[in-house]
Amino acid sequence: MVDSSEGTRSTSSGIEIDAVYDRASLDGWDSSDALGAPGEYPFTRGPYPSMYRGRLWTMRQYAGFGSADATNERFRSLLAAGQTGLSVAFDLPTQMGLDSDDPQAVGEVGKVGVAIDTLDDMRRLCDAIPLGDVSTSMTINATAAVLLLLYQLTAEEQGVDPDQVRGTIQNDILKEYAARGAYIYPPQPSMRLVTDLFAYCRDELPAWNTISISGYHIREAGSTAAEEIALTLSNGLSYVAAAVEAGLEVDEFAPKLSFFWNGHSGFFEEIAKYRAARRIWADLMRNEMGASNPDSWRMRFHTQTAGSSLTAQQPENNIVRTTLEALSAVLGGTQSLHTNAFDEALGLPTDHSAKIALRTQQIIGFESGVADTVDPLAGSYYVESLTDAVEDVARRVMRQIADAGGAVAALEAGIVQRMIEDSAYRAAQRVESGESVVVGVNKFTDDVGAEVPMQTIDADLEREQIGRLAEHRSVRDGSAVERALEQVRSDAADTDINLLWPMKEALRVGATLGEVSTALADVFGRHRPPT
Repeated sequence: MVDSSEGTRSTSSGIEIDAVYDRASLDGWDSSDALGAPGEYPFTRGPYPSMYRGRLWTMRQYAGFGSADATNERFRSLLAAGQTGLSVAFDLPTQMGLDSDDPQAVGEVGKVGVAIDTLDDMRRLCDAIPLGDVSTSMTINATAAVLLLLYQLTAEEQGVDPDQVRGTIQNDILKEYAARGAYIYPPQPSMRLVTDLFAYCRDELPAWNTISISGYHIREAGSTAAEEIALTLSNGLSYVAAAVEAGLEVDEFAPKLSFFWNGHSGFFEEIAKYRAARRIWADLMRNEMGASNPDSWRMRFHTQTAGSSLTAQQPENNIVRTTLEALSAVLGGTQSLHTNAFDEALGLPTDHSAKIALRTQQIIGFESGVADTVDPLAGSYYVESLTDAVEDVARRVMRQIADAGGAVAALEAGIVQRMIEDSAYRAAQRVESGESVVVGVNKFTDDVGAEVPMQTIDADLEREQIGRLAEHRSVRDGSAVERALEQVRSDAADTDINLLWPMKEALRVGATLGEVSTALADVFGRHRPPT
């Protein structure tokens, strides 16, 4: 954000930007030694010593639409084009624990992601993709345990050793109450599912990252950069505390925690945001949560460029926006990256636009030279000052959340939601007034609209998916399914039992995602937000 009044400029977080920065701007900072070395506490300069000189970030393009077969085809195309990891988008019914034939799913099947109802759907999604060689990220929260178990069952059928099943499940339910709304159960039983998944993967899938604590959707909903990291790190502390309360040792699960940030506009503030977030998390885990393993202090994160920054007007401009956002994430030290396609403000990306987005990452990685040295902006008067300032604002917001009783209590009281809404309103006012310039929208506009080919979803997809689901139900052992679902209900009533074991058995014998989700809701109830 730039204030149009002469001489006054500030970031999204309200940090005033000086015209010139020098050594005096860095209060108490005497030399580069104060930053620490890359790969060492407090990890300001990056989580690993060699960073991209050792290995580039994972280029993980987010994809999912229509049927499992259509998404599988897109995955294979992206892998052939040089993508180095899969990232799965699920449709809204799948996110909400609804089967495709549920009356509430009408019109939404396969629209914003792939429809997954059964183990057979997951088999088709992963067809001819070697799950022992590919790392897969799944953006799913309320039904995270169900999708992870379906993926594990598919990997088992491929003969993949559990130690070789690699990837990340988002599994971040708290931000759903704050920013997205894709929840099913009340917060407390939802937190149980999160920590049960932590414990299950510790024993069964040791290479799997059990949560991607997400600031992305908080930022998309309207937060500032500092609020994004403050609210997300507060959620992270709540997950850690819940897991410890459930009987896990912090160093047993903390090394598998990961984060998911929004690569937004405001190039230098974004770089500072990533560096500040790593530093705060390292301090909190070591000095507040008592973790002794350096891997528990080390923040690893995925970044996706900002969907909310894309414009339907002059959509080709989005290629430039995405490039700058991706570059800031790389300079900030991301471990994996998704670059949005330029046409996503209009609809689902086409294969052509998705390839351009992937090529954007490849050009940054192989042509720009920014990966040749670790933390190339370290010691910049501006970057170091801005990193300190973002950290100060974020810690101030975190104290507000702590004073309210922590992330869960602040969500239940509506404090987090109001904070995000207020920031979104102020940002919208700045665009409306012209104080914040959006090229092609409130300045440098034209009347000529480019013709952009659109990705279309087969109108018959929903009917075909429902047909596959009906066939699945007709050939399975219904009695075995009902017994397994009754076991899920029984175990859900006993907080000492890890629910992923009975859920896995139910899915193995043919229960659907919707049936398992309903069995849990029979015991947990369904969340109804306060009016």
